[in-house]
Amino acid sequence: MMDFALPLPPGYRMGDVLAFHARDAEGVAEQSSAAGFRKGVMLDGVPLVFDVAFGDASARCTVAADGAATASLLESARAALPGMLGLRIDPAPFAQAVRDDPLLGPLVARTPGLRIVQSASVFEALSWAIIGQQINLSFAIALRRTLILQAGRQHSSGLWCYPEAADVAALDIEALTSRKFSRSKAETLLRLAGLVVSGTLSLARDAALDKVVEQLLAIKGIGPWTVNYALLRGYGYADCSLQGDVAVRSALQRLLGEDSKPTIARTEAWLAQYAPYRTMVAAYLWASLAQDD
Repeated sequence: MMDFALPLPPGYRMGDVLAFHARDAEGVAEQSSAAGFRKGVMLDGVPLVFDVAFGDASARCTVAADGAATASLLESARAALPGMLGLRIDPAPFAQAVRDDPLLGPLVARTPGLRIVQSASVFEALSWAIIGQQINLSFAIALRRTLILQAGRQHSSGLWCYPEAADVAALDIEALTSRKFSRSKAETLLRLAGLVVSGTLSLARDAALDKVVEQLLAIKGIGPWTVNYALLRGYGYADCSLQGDVAVRSALQRLLGEDSKPTIARTEAWLAQYAPYRTMVAAYLWASLAQDD
């Protein structure tokens, strides 16, 4: 058991973080309440549950392990928490940079301090990106739940833990395809997991990102959108260009007041002007779709 607190910045948007961890209404691996959340995840082969309670200026986290809580495991758990709380990317520099921007300035003013929540591990982020390729969010959440129940492990508290690469690599492909995964999606997940387990691909948070990107793009079934989404959710990279994201293009169409979605090439060119803050641009474009005119 480990217990510690993380200070929260002024204006911290707790509700956004709670909403992210409440995406799956069935609460298989995450449960969210008005004051905190619980999340199960496999780390270093051990089932862990993070129990986070928000206070006025800090978040208190308890980590309960089903197994030996080694110093390395506890360090991995502690390192995962800032991303799960949306603390890896500071929104202030972006807000300052676009303060007078005629398009993005008003979006930021309407939702100040927007934060981007990361997954507990890079593998979770990347596997979630693969699951979400070219399908709607509700179906993606259902497939994610299937992966957790097929490859994850149940913590003694009852919460399921999101699997690691070794857990996924041990699956037969039929364990996924018989449960609504397309064969290509299942093959990509198993291919990725096998490369991680073999050591061919390292997803360490301190890895050189240019090398990670090169290796990921060489994997059949993984393209630029998947890589950029994984950089966003896995590494907290501040300059992801998500020109291939349908929601980003829909939001940009709305922002520009045009009759059709901009092409991927045009979206990429438009996003380029906001480097090195393109991750925050995507976050605000996503958020704008839920706002009233």
